[in-house]
Amino acid sequence: MDILRFATAGSVDDGKSTLIGRLLYDSKAIFEDQLQSVERTSRDRGEESTNLALLTDGLRAEREQGITIDVAYRYFATPRRKFIIADTPGHIQYTRNMVTGASTADLAIILVDARNGLTEQSRRHAFLTTLLRVPHLVLAVNKMDLIGFDQQVFEQICDEFSKFAAKLEVQDLTFIPISALLGDNVVDRSANMPWYEGPSLLHHLEHLHIASDRNLIDVRFPVQYVIRPHASSDPELHDYRGYAGQVAGRAQARRRGDAPAVRVQHQDQADRHGGHSRRRSLPADVGDPAARRRRGHLPR
Repeated sequence: MDILRFATAGSVDDGKSTLIGRLLYDSKAIFEDQLQSVERTSRDRGEESTNLALLTDGLRAEREQGITIDVAYRYFATPRRKFIIADTPGHIQYTRNMVTGASTADLAIILVDARNGLTEQSRRHAFLTTLLRVPHLVLAVNKMDLIGFDQQVFEQICDEFSKFAAKLEVQDLTFIPISALLGDNVVDRSANMPWYEGPSLLHHLEHLHIASDRNLIDVRFPVQYVIRPHASSDPELHDYRGYAGQVAGRAQARRRGDAPAVRVQHQDQADRHGGHSRRRSLPADVGDPAARRRRGHLPR
């Protein structure tokens, strides 16, 4: 059984956390104690119904303010596929957290409030997902119940987004009208939108072909940590910068026994802004804790 990683994105209050909560609830992927905790919190806040968004908004500040701040990961499975969900924040000041959640996604769900249409943040998140080379995109037009499930409004938003997406490198784009609050077209097809002939969101996620999406040819090195020696007395290490991460892909790599080796390129390479960069060295003792302590990377 393969795994699909997907992230939610979109503007503030477009229903990202509610959608994930509804998806988990209707697919019966919530433990009873989790549901009881959410129901109790909803009652304490004076809400008339269970707020499914609380299933992903786990930080105290998130629950108090009713917003998503950090990336929340949830895991669930159906008989067809396993899923890893990244629920990302919509506020512009937390855009970097959205990038973190979408950076490993196979698919991104861009939510749009049907009443407001596309916003600046909706476009920003869509652009960032294409910049991250997320291969599949779903535009989920949410809160269809608040506009009377109007087909014309849905089609207007789809046309507007299609014109915007034409400027981006979108490989696969799907449009789905939903109501995350009521569950329309989330797990099951909605009887309130007979004019929509496409699949429900879960059906689309279960049947999406992702086997050919992974790039196993080009080498990629996502920088996860910048190493700077702070307490070293060696003057040669004053300007030292090491970049730590996990190499992905197989290009320029060969095998020596069971361990992969990567060649260091010494020639300059010009970037898109006209600057130059040089990979000077690859420390041979990168995995040696004693050597890393000498460079000031680990505490003694």
